[in-house]
Amino acid sequence: MKKLLMILSFVLTAPGYAASVVATINGKPITDTDVTSRTTLMAKQGKTSSDNRRVALNAIIDDAVKLAHAANFGVVPSDEDVDKELKKMKLGDLTDAERDMAHSALKSEIAWQVLVARTIVPTIDVSDEEIKAEKNSLATEHGLPIEMTIVRLIDIPDAEAKKLAKPKSCDDAIKMAENLGGAPQKLTAMQYELAQDIRERIVELPKLTWSTRQDGNVLLVCDTKKTKEYGDLDNIIKQNAIFKSAMFQADQQLKQLRRKAVIVINDNRYKL
Repeated sequence: MKKLLMILSFVLTAPGYAASVVATINGKPITDTDVTSRTTLMAKQGKTSSDNRRVALNAIIDDAVKLAHAANFGVVPSDEDVDKELKKMKLGDLTDAERDMAHSALKSEIAWQVLVARTIVPTIDVSDEEIKAEKNSLATEHGLPIEMTIVRLIDIPDAEAKKLAKPKSCDDAIKMAENLGGAPQKLTAMQYELAQDIRERIVELPKLTWSTRQDGNVLLVCDTKKTKEYGDLDNIIKQNAIFKSAMFQADQQLKQLRRKAVIVINDNRYKL
């Protein structure tokens, strides 16, 4: 009788256990509990989605793929190093399952970042043209650490605007505008402090050259002065450009690695 009860107990509990394994990655099981732990971590990090559980499963699969690939290069961090970084994240109280998931996710991310830095970043080169284009884009969108002195004419008639000649200096520009009956405004400000519509008009405007008339207004850049921070700008932009390119290539590599991995989804709710 006891033997029969043990068999019945196994039969009744086995399907529940099997159902909890929602997927496998290279033979390693991923349970529904794993997915729940990952969604909890995502929420604590402010990452929410209408499809949280499937996003979480994808992240777990990515972690496994990244770690396996990083192991081939010997760049997987030690558990001690991962624990130190995990403490810095201050995720609050975690269950044992959530802590294990956080440890695994962080270990994978650290390994992947080291791998990208060693194998992808050194292969990327950024041209001077790319840096210039990025700088112009930055100047237009957010402004640069450049002190600018600008003359602005407001509500100037089109006929008068056409009489504006190239001035020899800022004072000459102001005098020219006043002679035409205008009331020029002179201001000095950091480029990033200017409104975007003004930045868009002056970003490539040569000094001491009147802009075209727009909404009855005309602009002129008298002088520019690069600040100390501007000296580091090229290097910062270059590093950002390299990082963006490296992350793009790393993402493409991850997709290739996923295609080579043996991923089995057991639960239709998580079909990729």
